[in-house]
Amino acid sequence: MDLQLNGKRALVTGSTSGIGQAIAIALAAEGATVVVHGRDAERAKATANVIAAIGGAATIVLGDLAHEAGARMVVAAVEASGDVDILVNNAAATGGDEGWMAGGPTEWLDLYNTNVTSAVRLIGALTPAMRTAGWGRVIQIGSAAHPCPLPMRAAYSATKAALSNLTVSLSKELAGTGVTANTISPGPALTDGFRDLALTFARHHGMGDDADAATRALISGPLANPSGRLAEPHEIAALTALVASPLSASINGANLRIDGGFTPTVN
Repeated sequence: MDLQLNGKRALVTGSTSGIGQAIAIALAAEGATVVVHGRDAERAKATANVIAAIGGAATIVLGDLAHEAGARMVVAAVEASGDVDILVNNAAATGGDEGWMAGGPTEWLDLYNTNVTSAVRLIGALTPAMRTAGWGRVIQIGSAAHPCPLPMRAAYSATKAALSNLTVSLSKELAGTGVTANTISPGPALTDGFRDLALTFARHHGMGDDADAATRALISGPLANPSGRLAEPHEIAALTALVASPLSASINGANLRIDGGFTPTVN
């Protein structure tokens, strides 16, 4: 299927590893020019090199979106090369795994700034050009932790709920402009972040550092889903590429779950 992304330009935040990297590669494979974003130059270069190896086009911008100055640097670097048609707000932090009371208000505020306010900054800076062009896509990468919050990552779960909420509001704000806003909410996926979660689970349950055993226990226990497996990053990337394409004009204000049925709701 041709997703008609040739000639489009996409910024994928946090695209130096995991799901973000997979999304950047998928968009490039469909013909979009991708702006790879991260905070580590070597990791960003590695992602850009993968894109080049498949015949895609990529540029790199570096900056910490959790801070106003860093976000301004990113926006300036992006706009120096032209407008962005597709914005994928993927960059996020998970916070600690010590439980609800351990982090305190400071952790909650820090995570909200990193996971939510960073997206708001980019939306405010980059959607005016989309409005002018009469076409654009804004995609938040949410989480199944929104409808199914985790006790070990309460603050993270709350920020992902906020992203889903702002997406609906944004879709109404952009009504009639040709710009859509959607959230894609993966369930637990086989990423380095999941491995960190598995290690924490292992240590809390007397498994030492056996992340593989913890992964098996999680899949058969608290993270079980009807598909009986965890998603691979490239699967989430494929859905994101579809939502980013001109073919998805009628998908707007949606929260699209890709979690193997992990979320027990029909909403």
